Amino acid sequence: MKFTAEQIAGILEGDIVGNPLAEVNKLAKIEEGTQGTITFLANPKYLPHIYTTQASITIVNRSFEPEGQITTTLIKVDDAYASFSKLLEYYNQVKLMKSGIEQPSFVSENVSYGENLYLGAFCYIGKNVKIGNNVKIYPNTFVGDNVTIGDNTILFAGVRVYSETEIGSGCTIHSGAIVGSDGFGFVPNDEGVYSKVPQIGNVIIEDNVDIGSCTTIDRATLGATIIKKGVKLDNQIQIAHNVIIGENTVIASQTGVAGSAKIGKNCVIGGQVGIVGHITIGNNVRIQAQSGVGKSLPDGDIVQGSPAMPYNDFSKSYVHFRNLPKIVGAVEDLKKVNKL
Repeated sequence: MKFTAEQIAGILEGDIVGNPLAEVNKLAKIEEGTQGTITFLANPKYLPHIYTTQASITIVNRSFEPEGQITTTLIKVDDAYASFSKLLEYYNQVKLMKSGIEQPSFVSENVSYGENLYLGAFCYIGKNVKIGNNVKIYPNTFVGDNVTIGDNTILFAGVRVYSETEIGSGCTIHSGAIVGSDGFGFVPNDEGVYSKVPQIGNVIIEDNVDIGSCTTIDRATLGATIIKKGVKLDNQIQIAHNVIIGENTVIASQTGVAGSAKIGKNCVIGGQVGIVGHITIGNNVRIQAQSGVGKSLPDGDIVQGSPAMPYNDFSKSYVHFRNLPKIVGAVEDLKKVNKL
């Protein structure tokens, strides 16, 4: 899809310096701009590129005045970076403006869906599924029986949503994510043979949740695994059965949360963190990357390390750890002097 400088200036409330009919159909970095692309200049570090870029259109701050010859059409705005971000969002929305049911796909009986549904090819929709308005379900996605999906939610290609799952409005679930798979529940007998404990609960995902690619959220043994509104989960995260994650908490890649752990709201959890089961993490907690959390944490705590300890204590301890060879050498010297 092509846009003219005039159309873009209208979206961004900007002023055009150059050709209002210049057309673009792609976005680019300023140093990589070619004919038919649009870029932006916000950081003075990239100022030299404005004179060499081949981009058809460049978004700049209103204060910018060229000191040499340029070939690109300028759109002057109050904040070039914010305007380009706005344009990215608009571009993304345009890309996702799909509707209709592609074939082949399978829709079971008693399925209800709202306006502007997009259902990609090779999708499977189970019995009694309820889908809201403006929902986009991309190809090769599985949606099990009795699932509900709220308005304006997107399921990208290859998502698997098991039965009984509830997904709110405005959610985005990226390719390869699995929601509602069985929790890891097994009981050994006297001979050490494990029998499976049936997982008959479900997963509840509230509004405006983002779930990254290849992240897995297990269904509860009883009750529900709950991801509350505004939570953002990165790629390749494991959320076990009966976990509850509070509002607006963000978790980075490769973190694992064991069963029945409760995480508060507005927490920030780094990558490769391990959280044991059946503990409670308070609100506004910060957990640094690669930490191992083995006990409950109070509101506002900041921890690092494995096992995790208060961040300031970890920083002080790490200084000593880095100096450990020198400390050991000094001790050995003392032992020699004192003939110990």
